Amino acid sequence: MSIWALQVIPGGIAVDKQGLYLTVFQRKLLLKSLEADLRPEYCRRIEIMLLADAGQSQTQICEALGCSQETARHWMTIAQTGQAHHWSDRPMGRPKAVNEQYLARLQELTSHSPREYGYSFERWTGQWLSKHLTKEMGMKVSACHINRLLKEMGLSTRQTRKTVENETDNAKNSRITIGNLLPNPEPDFRWSLNFAKTSN
Repeated sequence: MSIWALQVIPGGIAVDKQGLYLTVFQRKLLLKSLEADLRPEYCRRIEIMLLADAGQSQTQICEALGCSQETARHWMTIAQTGQAHHWSDRPMGRPKAVNEQYLARLQELTSHSPREYGYSFERWTGQWLSKHLTKEMGMKVSACHINRLLKEMGLSTRQTRKTVENETDNAKNSRITIGNLLPNPEPDFRWSLNFAKTSN
């Protein structure tokens, strides 16, 4: 066994050169990566793995780095399973589900009536656009996010005041009038009913 020597990583944390989980190559790669100008989140990932390799507990790592238990547990597991060299493979934050193709299809759908796609209603809603695009593109995006995307594109599923006024004018100019039926005050006995007795 080699002599245990401490090496201080940029955060001022001492790490043993002989560790529990990391290979010599992985340790050197992580230490070299810390010298680069990285986002703080990436540095924290590396520091968690180095501290785990040095035998620090999850609680000690969380206290030293100010990270959550879940974050520490995840990156400790990565180090323990020999995957430490993949520290940068997992991008920060939530994956972006919406791409240019999705946005183009969303815009195309809003320019056509839902009836063209077999629906019984006349105007799209965020919820129906979400359902349709989930079926079509395989990406589930919430109705709220659909409405947010439409707003960013300068579109909306809501009727504009001008559209409502035009529909009202069109209804007034149509030849068919829809109104309440008036009740007939007197019964109409023009139809006579003949009940014939039949024998059994």
